[in-house]
Amino acid sequence: MSRGDIPAVARLFSKIFRNRKDAVAPGLEAYLETVLFGSPHYRPERGSIVHDSSTGEVDSTILAIPMEFSVHGRPIIARLLCAFMADGKEGAAGAARLARQMRAAKQDMCFSDNSSPVSADHWVAGGGVVLPIQSLEWRRIFRPLVAGAVATSRRMPWLASPGILRPLRRLDRAISRRRSSITPAAVPGCRTIPASPDEFLHCAGPMIERFPIRPVWAKQEFDWLFLVAAMNRSLGELHCRMVVDQDGRSIGAFLFFGKAGAAATVLNIVCAANREFDVIGQMFASLDAEGYASASGISQPFLMNAISRQRWLSFKHRGYFCMVTRHAEIKDAALRNDIYIGGLASESWSRLLTDF
Repeated sequence: MSRGDIPAVARLFSKIFRNRKDAVAPGLEAYLETVLFGSPHYRPERGSIVHDSSTGEVDSTILAIPMEFSVHGRPIIARLLCAFMADGKEGAAGAARLARQMRAAKQDMCFSDNSSPVSADHWVAGGGVVLPIQSLEWRRIFRPLVAGAVATSRRMPWLASPGILRPLRRLDRAISRRRSSITPAAVPGCRTIPASPDEFLHCAGPMIERFPIRPVWAKQEFDWLFLVAAMNRSLGELHCRMVVDQDGRSIGAFLFFGKAGAAATVLNIVCAANREFDVIGQMFASLDAEGYASASGISQPFLMNAISRQRWLSFKHRGYFCMVTRHAEIKDAALRNDIYIGGLASESWSRLLTDF
């Protein structure tokens, strides 16, 4: 894909995912250029791919963002695949050719965290694997009535109006007094403090080194990812927090979107080994104290035990997390859940999911 393909790809995206045959939302083309061509690791051979029909029109495409990963200390460039589009029957042949380019034998590492059942079948047929835990989203409720109204407001926006939410908040306070399990308890000896992106990176980098497969998060790439993620204002403001113990030592950190009085969308959680319960417990207590009605995030195997102990928590399938690689060591680590891929290395922050 070249920058010259952006208008055609924007039209195809609008037609396939927004059911608009002619109109393209304002800002979509500029956003596609920023996200698909702005990564410090972008090279044409690492980016998105398109297929032209016999008339020279783009009839199918796979959108991709290159990201640097460490594989047992060796750097590789992986690709996050963001969208797979084909223009009906006319684009089916092109889509099949693009899918063959994504077969495991040809890729260092490609992954997607939001695949449909049909796409997941294609991944497996191409030699890939599906990671079931990472395909789940957890959700912790703090204020049940407000959380329900906010979630339903996607279909009925009037439910998020102040006139509706104000009385619901009062009722939620009454419910929490009767049902103390709604309110997560703070962890003794721990506290949550605000952090800058640089402080988050300084804290998080060493904490994910225990995973043989993980993002490198060199400062230039991390800063770019943080910048493009923060563009998604529909999810709120992007915040960093650190969890420290009674001696002031950092034992964990988390990165999240916060929509005041509504939902917190957690992108990344990191922690020191064996401090999962402390970090998760303190994270939920602080998000509740900040006034969010609910919090949600991508499930990670190393955190499942700690998260599952929470009350008022549920899991739902969020889309298949799929991966292809020609390297057996990456595939084996993924199947052992000895891999860290979360938040910033996912579609969770993309405006392509929430806007346009």
